Amino acid sequence: LVKIWFDMDGTLNRLYDVHGWLDALRAYDPSPYVEAKALVNLSRLARYLNRLQKMGHELGVISWLSKCSTPEYDAAVTSAKMFWLSKHLPSVHWNEIKIVPYGTNKWELCGEGILFDDEIPNRDSWQGDGAYDPCDMFEVLAELVEMD
Repeated sequence: LVKIWFDMDGTLNRLYDVHGWLDALRAYDPSPYVEAKALVNLSRLARYLNRLQKMGHELGVISWLSKCSTPEYDAAVTSAKMFWLSKHLPSVHWNEIKIVPYGTNKWELCGEGILFDDEIPNRDSWQGDGAYDPCDMFEVLAELVEMD
């Protein structure tokens, strides 16, 4: 059994496709985190995740806060990301959700399992059971389902 970690921005959602996302974040506006559309078929993803969890795998989210940061803005971004998850993946009951400061080493914080992340440095520093680009998500999840 393995813990499966997911980044959010650029992995589960299309934050970088939201018009004016960078200017908004620099202005301490958390709305792009709420407005971001899904990057993958979320119904299909939820089916895989619920099945994997029933098999005994654990599910986690590890996502960075905005590079532009204040304690108040961090709280607003955290709320926006939690809202996005509850709105877009309501049937998934995550074992852990970690919304952490920008640049945090995800491996050092999570220390196990596999990671899906669009950032190459995050995948390169991951020392767990594997780190994958979001485009490989369904192939890897399908293999995990078939293993049991």
